[in-house]
Amino acid sequence: MILFPAIDIVDGKAVRLFKGDYDQMTVYSDNPVEIAFDFKDCGATAIHIVDLEGAKDGNTPNFDTVIKIKKQAGLFCEIGGGIRSMEVVEKYLDAGIDRVILGTAAVEDEDFLSAAVAKYGEKIAVGADIRDGYIAVKGWLERSQVTADEFFEKMQQIGVKTIICTDISRDGAMKGTNLDLYRTMNRRYQVNITASGGVSSMDDVLALNDMKMYGAIIGKAYYTGAIDLREAVKAVQ
Repeated sequence: MILFPAIDIVDGKAVRLFKGDYDQMTVYSDNPVEIAFDFKDCGATAIHIVDLEGAKDGNTPNFDTVIKIKKQAGLFCEIGGGIRSMEVVEKYLDAGIDRVILGTAAVEDEDFLSAAVAKYGEKIAVGADIRDGYIAVKGWLERSQVTADEFFEKMQQIGVKTIICTDISRDGAMKGTNLDLYRTMNRRYQVNITASGGVSSMDDVLALNDMKMYGAIIGKAYYTGAIDLREAVKAVQ
């Protein structure tokens, strides 16, 4: 299993939200590149980056910070948040980002998603952000009418290889991840699933690894010290 320690960015700073609430934001660092270097020192090979402002507004206000993380740390970097056009996809990939994550666009613009997957293949991932069994969009601020199962089925048909699956109710809450959800989805669908939201202990990491999940995102648990990233990386190797 690949561990993806996470950097969520607002105004060039590394932050975390509580259950996706922009009004409950904690700033952890003014220098996300330093955090990326610590990930590297701990043995991580990949970073999950989210432009939270982009997710809400559909643009790329933190583009320069994202590219700085990639170029200076040199790890595999995937980016989500506000990627709703082929121009933005190409902007990130041309700048050296390894994989882009489509969220709102994957739900609302199937033609765009299909075109992106046809052109870039495995460099396109999709975010399945789940609230009460339905997919949420617009930076988690709105709930769509698409169920999680309908969404996964459609993504598999389109040829999406990687889905980052988040249980919003667990994100940033430090109450453990939704193991039942990930176990079910991993058995049901032939896609690489990265578990996200609430991975808050070594028990979570080991359980997801035992399920043979493709990946797991470690967010707030890294910043609070609840998970020792170096220990977690060794545990899943």
